[in-house]
Amino acid sequence: MRLPKKALSLLAILSFCAAEAQAHTAREVLVVYNANSPISTAIAKDYATRRSIHQMLAIRCEDSAVKTENETVSIDLYTQQIEGPVVAYLAMHPQINFIVLTKGVPIRVRGAKTGSRDENIETAPLNASVDSYLAATDYSKIPGAKKIAIHGSGARGYGWLNRYWKADVPFSHAKFGGYLVTRLDGYTEADAKSLVARAIEGERFYASRKILLDVQPVFHFKPEDVPVQPLAVTGDIPDESDYGSWNADMVKAAEALKLEKSVMLDQTEDFVGNQTDLLGYFSWGSNDPKYTAGAYHSLRFAPGSICDTAVSTSARTFLPTTGGQSLIVDLIAQGVTGVKGYTDEPLLQAVASPSVALGRYFSGFTLAESFYAASRFVGWEDIVIGDPLALAPKSLRK
Repeated sequence: MRLPKKALSLLAILSFCAAEAQAHTAREVLVVYNANSPISTAIAKDYATRRSIHQMLAIRCEDSAVKTENETVSIDLYTQQIEGPVVAYLAMHPQINFIVLTKGVPIRVRGAKTGSRDENIETAPLNASVDSYLAATDYSKIPGAKKIAIHGSGARGYGWLNRYWKADVPFSHAKFGGYLVTRLDGYTEADAKSLVARAIEGERFYASRKILLDVQPVFHFKPEDVPVQPLAVTGDIPDESDYGSWNADMVKAAEALKLEKSVMLDQTEDFVGNQTDLLGYFSWGSNDPKYTAGAYHSLRFAPGSICDTAVSTSARTFLPTTGGQSLIVDLIAQGVTGVKGYTDEPLLQAVASPSVALGRYFSGFTLAESFYAASRFVGWEDIVIGDPLALAPKSLRK
């Protein structure tokens, strides 16, 4: 399929310039770790040392690094053990814009005020990711912040429209409200620590310009669908968006980046594997009809790389498991630097916009800003993995 003649150039698509992306510093970062978890503590200390971060908050809760059951926390315990201490710390430190959680802090809060449940069980508690729930801290007090009803793919719930969606200026809590929350996690302590090492290495030099955008043509789209991506959400969602829209967004991303990067836009039905030194990767993961675990696990990433997969429960666990949909924790083990995933059914609308995420990242915005600018909701199911301060390789930023 040929790219539409009306596809916009890099400068037309990116309605901002790198000069607007101002450097963020360690003083804007709060590291939150679980003092009951030796792994969580070790990762936090390693990150703080590498990035010269002095603002660290120890909380105490069940250690989610040791068993799957501990990855979910009740709303009561979340409020007491996580949100309460964090909010109290933030009140005393208004300069904080980014929050980093480390492995050992639960990933899911059950019984939340936002999040999703099975559409057939009205009495079931809502589930949200701990990360996205924290990101929406104070949204309920912000004039104009919009809470919406969300329905589709067998799920029903509520979320907040992300006030930083498609933003083209640096993030600050003072301007937008909420916080940009990321996580250092993986199968092991070493995997989590490696995220920071890769981020630092990736900023210094680049080993690759290769970006893979794996479109699945079974999910049809039309050429005229490309320029209008990503589609905005302004109110309640009655159903999941058409799969073709995310295909079209990948095509738009390819058109935006093709003059500057080595972009592989695959529009065959094959699920592409056996690629190395990837700097960017967006695909349908196990939702691709041609998906194979072998191809997925064969992917390898360069320092500074970012990615997302359109998979409903790609961040349902960060511990070894079997069965189910493809997991982003495998991509961490395979060398990625930053990746977005989802603890529960998020709908396609929640998956990061490829054109926005890649466009922001390669224009000098941080990893956290790039993923959050590309995400429509907070208080939802999202988890962003990686060092929030990470930047694309300097020679590739515009």
